[in-house]
Amino acid sequence: PAGGPGGALRAEAPERLSRHPVRRTALALALLASLSALTAQAAEPFSFGVLGDTPYNRFERTHLPALIAEMDAELLKVVIHDGDLKNGGERCDDALYEDRLALFRTSHHPFVFVPGDNDWTDCHRPSNGAYDPLERLEKLRTVFFADPRKTHGQYPMAVDTQADDTAFAAYREHQRWQIGPVLFLTVNVPGSGNNYGRKKTPGAEYLARSTAVKAWIEAGFARARSARLEGIVLVMQANPDIEDFGDSKGNHAYRELLTQLLAETRRFAGQVLLVHGDSHVHRIDKPLRDPRDGAAIDNFTRVETFGSPFMGWVKVDVTPGSKPLFRPTGRAYAPKTGD
Repeated sequence: PAGGPGGALRAEAPERLSRHPVRRTALALALLASLSALTAQAAEPFSFGVLGDTPYNRFERTHLPALIAEMDAELLKVVIHDGDLKNGGERCDDALYEDRLALFRTSHHPFVFVPGDNDWTDCHRPSNGAYDPLERLEKLRTVFFADPRKTHGQYPMAVDTQADDTAFAAYREHQRWQIGPVLFLTVNVPGSGNNYGRKKTPGAEYLARSTAVKAWIEAGFARARSARLEGIVLVMQANPDIEDFGDSKGNHAYRELLTQLLAETRRFAGQVLLVHGDSHVHRIDKPLRDPRDGAAIDNFTRVETFGSPFMGWVKVDVTPGSKPLFRPTGRAYAPKTGD
């Protein structure tokens, strides 16, 4: 008999099963029960947590385990760090990456990391060790995405990765997973100008990565529309100047991304939640507007996570079938007396 649940039934030839109406009926009932269970599970409310721009100093490094413990105490499906695991003047040494990875692995929940500008694009600064940013990006991939098909944490979760597409094999950090009727996407879009370059024309790395980001987002929205999902969560590090984009201004390094996000959101019947860090101002709002007519995009919500010197995380409750689908709540970190 074949191994696993129901293996004995699968091992029998179809013609043998056809001669056993009782078994055939039992098999049909079992399949219906499985489908019903999956449907019920998909409709169940769930929660996830997001944080970023931490730890930036000794205090935050000391207290990050306590912050992770706070999230451990909640019923969360996944925790996502949206970038900047150190401050902009700190060295981008291998030892620091390994230290942060060890912290992330302590999480009881599946833990996802999204690279930020302090983590690779700004590593050329003398205070950062005068590293080659592209070399540091490859190091990040080696350390944090050694197995890009699963998360960190004590109980890792399986995820998809864009690295499985031969056209974008380098982009191990672009991950995707689904929880109930919600699809999650992570993309490497850092602050400090998205590594656009210091010239008027963009650099080769920016162009290549932007092509990968565009393809990953396009594929994600196509999948969500095809499956008639209720929501999409897109996580990146950069604050892309959404307000200025609506005024036909803003940083050119993020304009193409926001133009795509606007078009995809308009074509999506569900809710879109963008999570980012970068500017260290925790907020929950609806800033996306069409620059052509100023029309607000009602099915788009932005959550910016806490950032140093303010520690905290955001709990996002998801209730399928309801409006709003996403209900974010900021959780500021308060050290216990004596800490």
